Amino acid sequence: MELKDRPAPHHERAGTVRGVGYRILPGDSFSYLLHMRPAEWPIMAAHTLLGYVLAVGAGGVIWGDQRGTALWAVFIWVVLLNGGTLAINSVFDRDEGDIGYLRDPPRPPRYLLEFSAGLMIAGMILSFTLPPAFRVVYAACFLLSILYSVPPFRFKAVAGLDWVINMIGFGTLTPLATFVATTSRLDLVNGLVLLAFCPLFAALYPLTQLYQFEEDTKRGDRTLALILGMKNSLIVAITACVIAFGLFIWAWVLKSMRGYAGGLGAGGIAAILVALAAWLVVLIPWIREHRKMSPGRHQAGMYKALAAWAVTDIAVVLAFAA
Repeated sequence: MELKDRPAPHHERAGTVRGVGYRILPGDSFSYLLHMRPAEWPIMAAHTLLGYVLAVGAGGVIWGDQRGTALWAVFIWVVLLNGGTLAINSVFDRDEGDIGYLRDPPRPPRYLLEFSAGLMIAGMILSFTLPPAFRVVYAACFLLSILYSVPPFRFKAVAGLDWVINMIGFGTLTPLATFVATTSRLDLVNGLVLLAFCPLFAALYPLTQLYQFEEDTKRGDRTLALILGMKNSLIVAITACVIAFGLFIWAWVLKSMRGYAGGLGAGGIAAILVALAAWLVVLIPWIREHRKMSPGRHQAGMYKALAAWAVTDIAVVLAFAA
């Protein structure tokens, strides 16, 4: 079915959240917001704030004077940069099926490209209200977003490059942004912790593609998961996950050798191991049963992996900042 002939999403139903949204923001206005995928913002904000918590510690979060700076940095990063990136993805992907954090996506409104670019440019301008290191990190991620989504680059359709961009951008640069927005200096321990999120996102990323095999094949995209196949994608995810937790454990050992093992003491390593177990509980059954799983079950597995990511963020706070 041609996209122009596709029936409109069922936002007219008065009892739905979308129905309320379209009544408040009539016409295509609410569609612009939906393509920013606000359902993702809480998870994105939590991961972004992680860098701030590592920088100032739990005490700094409660009694420190940089909370306003951190929240401003989160708004710029999550709403303007990330929201703009996801919206610009919709411009060129034109998905008809469910996508991450947006079921039954509405047709891209007419000016979505200008709207999404405006969000990202506004974020770049506002980044100059924060320390220089923040605007450097923002500019780097801005560039990665363009290379990832926009033709003629569109590296999201090039297997391997899509993976590298996401593991750097979401995995490490996102929490680094709020870390450098503070006045704290990045030491080796925190550097290793932030670096560990790079292979951790390398584990998550192919999992986000397994349920989109059919959509990506129709578009002609050669995603990492399509190149590797389902089984190898899951093997890569498990391997990258183990590397990530090796870096977390290395960072914890270094911190212990300096005489302070985190707010939980020896319990810090226990928190890290619990997070590792959360990932393995998701990944091991998945690789065993992947041949029998429907796209819906693969999508459910992705959301379970995101829950394991949230557990990891909490474990890192307990081990390194509590």
